[in-house]
Amino acid sequence: MAWNGGRPAAQASGRPTALVGRHAEREAVGRLLDAVRDGLSGVLVLTGEPGIGKTRLLEYAADRAAELRVVRLTAVEQETGLGFGALHRLLRPFLDRAALLPEPQRAALDAALGLASGLPADRYLVGLATLTLLSAAAADEPLLFLVDDGQWLDRESAEALAFAARRLHADSLGLIVAVREGLGDRGLFDALNTQRVSGLPESEARILLTSGTRRVDLAVADRIVVGTGGNPLALLELTDALTAEQLTGIAPLPDPLPVGRLLEDHFQHLVRALPPATRTLLLLLAAAPSDDAGLMWRAAGRLGLSVRAVEPAVAAGVLGRGMPTAFRHPLIRSAVYAGAAPGERRRVHTALAAACDAVRDADRRAWHRAEAAEGVADEVADDLEAASERARARGGYSQQALFLSRAADFTGDPDKRAERLLDAAQAHLMSGDASAAGTALDLAGADIRGPVMRTRELRLRASVQMFQVIVVADVPATLMDAVTRLGPRDPGLTWELLCEALHAALVAHDCTRGTTLTEVAEAVVAARPTPDTAVHGRDLVMEGLARRVAEGYEHGAPLLRTALERLRGGARFGDANSPFALALSMACDDLWDVGAERELTERLAAADREAGALYALSITLLVEASCDLWDGRFTQAEVRYAEFDDIAADTGFPGGGDINRLYLFALTGREPELRAAVRRTAQLRDIGLGLHQLLAQHALTLFELGQGHYRQALQHARAVFDDDPLSCGNRALPLLVEAAVRAGDRAATAAALARLEERAPLAGTPWALGALALGRALTADGDEAEKLYQESVELLGQVPLALEQARSRLLFGEWLRRRKRRSDARAQLRAAYRSFDAFGAVPYAERARTELLATGETARRRTEETRFDLTPREWQVAAMAVAGLTNAEIATRLFVTTSTVEFHMNKVFRKLGVTSRRQIPRTIGAPGSDPGASR
Repeated sequence: MAWNGGRPAAQASGRPTALVGRHAEREAVGRLLDAVRDGLSGVLVLTGEPGIGKTRLLEYAADRAAELRVVRLTAVEQETGLGFGALHRLLRPFLDRAALLPEPQRAALDAALGLASGLPADRYLVGLATLTLLSAAAADEPLLFLVDDGQWLDRESAEALAFAARRLHADSLGLIVAVREGLGDRGLFDALNTQRVSGLPESEARILLTSGTRRVDLAVADRIVVGTGGNPLALLELTDALTAEQLTGIAPLPDPLPVGRLLEDHFQHLVRALPPATRTLLLLLAAAPSDDAGLMWRAAGRLGLSVRAVEPAVAAGVLGRGMPTAFRHPLIRSAVYAGAAPGERRRVHTALAAACDAVRDADRRAWHRAEAAEGVADEVADDLEAASERARARGGYSQQALFLSRAADFTGDPDKRAERLLDAAQAHLMSGDASAAGTALDLAGADIRGPVMRTRELRLRASVQMFQVIVVADVPATLMDAVTRLGPRDPGLTWELLCEALHAALVAHDCTRGTTLTEVAEAVVAARPTPDTAVHGRDLVMEGLARRVAEGYEHGAPLLRTALERLRGGARFGDANSPFALALSMACDDLWDVGAERELTERLAAADREAGALYALSITLLVEASCDLWDGRFTQAEVRYAEFDDIAADTGFPGGGDINRLYLFALTGREPELRAAVRRTAQLRDIGLGLHQLLAQHALTLFELGQGHYRQALQHARAVFDDDPLSCGNRALPLLVEAAVRAGDRAATAAALARLEERAPLAGTPWALGALALGRALTADGDEAEKLYQESVELLGQVPLALEQARSRLLFGEWLRRRKRRSDARAQLRAAYRSFDAFGAVPYAERARTELLATGETARRRTEETRFDLTPREWQVAAMAVAGLTNAEIATRLFVTTSTVEFHMNKVFRKLGVTSRRQIPRTIGAPGSDPGASR
């Protein structure tokens, strides 16, 4: 990692310093700098092929960054394996502020940078610490960070930088990253503002080509411009590589122009012309850490090199004049290292390993020893494994995986080699790189022997499949195979494997291959842990879900109820390989227990936020959004969906987008978006996500009932009834009763009501009993029906189910109107209409309005979708402020900076027309209620 200093590279080589063309790029840089000067933030990613001018644009930005403190970094390929190494160098000028970070962030950053021992650092907490630290520094002095050759950043540093960049908003901080096209960044910067840098237009390329000291014929210039595609570095280097006769048109140009390998060949030609000692010194510079001059010169001494060896390289333009140990262009470093003979590379790495401090630089020493070794070298492999443990302790999982993979290369014992590759695969998964994990598993395949090791392999392969969401249908069978291979050797591991298999099978539902959901559930029941070991609520939940599937509702419901009671009483959730919120929501939904669902998911979300566990938090957010919808808090649900999408972008999880908003689209009447999302669920079935299609059928049922399309609703509800998924099978029962009654289908009505009458008393929750009363009311008449409707409204009002209570009032009002009791009907319909209108449940509000008109009461149609034009993030900040959180606490929960929270709060004040936090509740509703409730 090099700190660029001295004069720009172009100036050092005697070339013109004026930037030719690049109008769009300069405008983008100018907008970013203006934003930073105005107290906002800006991020720009420059992408393009080598030599296209990205570095020159960074120099342009630095030249124009008046009033800003500029920090410049250049990543180098040889250091991509040193986890958090680049981040350490980036933050080094600001680490004196680290003590002021919130404790979880400070601990994570200290662990990542090796400043303190402790638990492995969560990479998202490290990203948040980076964001907080840089934002605090920028509060004193606006900052501009320029990162060149970003494709060579180590993965952990790149993740932290990208995480922080996505959350910059109002922090007086700018970041420009130059990334070589097609290499390295692993998609981490995809969501950021990107400017592709392409070749110069012909007129501008001709100006650049003819502005040097060598004369170039205009016709030759045109040929060179076309042949190089306007690549600025290729243009300039080609004029150096060609003879004077070729440039003036006397001698023919090569055909075709050797642009593809031209740059590397040209640089290697320059290097080969240098004295042997200089060539060795250049190779040492290419292999050494560029910010540790002491290490480089100690290694140079071991190789018998003196400082005078630098001079010929500076004279030839290979090294810069302003900083004589810095390569003039990053490509020269790559060309020097790639062009060296293997024996020379090993000799240089041997010197570097010997020059490293055995304690302070143990990881670098291990890496250089590996680069110097050949064949089986168990001592080198042991050093690499020890380095991998240190990387793991810092949370540098991709670095851990790299060290382990290299250790396997030098390991002679097949069992030990396989073990190290399996550990590498696990580390790759922890870093979020499922593809690399799969490669490590493939490499280990031939050496894997014995049931325990084979079990590990199968479990890891299943985890890869779940993370990539490409073959979920195969995961349960893979894990069941692992259980079979393991046998009775490890009951604890068997239980974990079966719980993971059940989780996957519940998601796949009827799309599993090689086994079935019922078979997996039966295996879980048979392998249940003994009572004294089932200490975690998670174990009871998983057993309850398994019994529900394998033995029926009457066996599963009591155990699920016990599990939820223990969890609400303070029992630990326990550790899980899969996010627990999904299984928890299935248990709660199957018992109609929205109170437990809201309480426990709030606990889960708080724990996930504190730990920086973003993937687990994202799943918890979806469950919380579902709770919000049933309580009519549509705005809050959208806030959670938006946060899920942000986290999906951060973690690379391919589960974001509108497919999660099926219920929101259905309840708000957004039919085109609903139909599009439903079509996506059909595509997901092909990869084994069968549950999503049933959720889509449930959403369509809600939508069609809102429209009064009862036969269509009946068709969708029957699909859910027949498959009976834990996630929505019970919640769909009163909907099916309503649709069947209105469509005149007595058989469907009887079947749905019979299941309700069987299950609701076993669940015993207000929602269950309220749904049962509503189902019975729909099929009853006279005084009995009225009593049941009243009971349903009362029961559903005992829990956070404002939407369900409004639906019950609507059905009650419709029943009263059909019996000519207009005054009583108006009371119920008016309450239902006001609720639906406040929620934004447009189809149901219109249905209630139409019924009100039939009673003789005029109800104004909703004309505005929302009273305030607040964004989801602004609603979220406002709601947290209402709940009493400080700006710093809001920033920590939302993974943003305090200045960004202040920015959003100011916009909330302006839009709501208030001047203090105390006035917000009166404007958007009391704490705990949906903002729309005051409309």
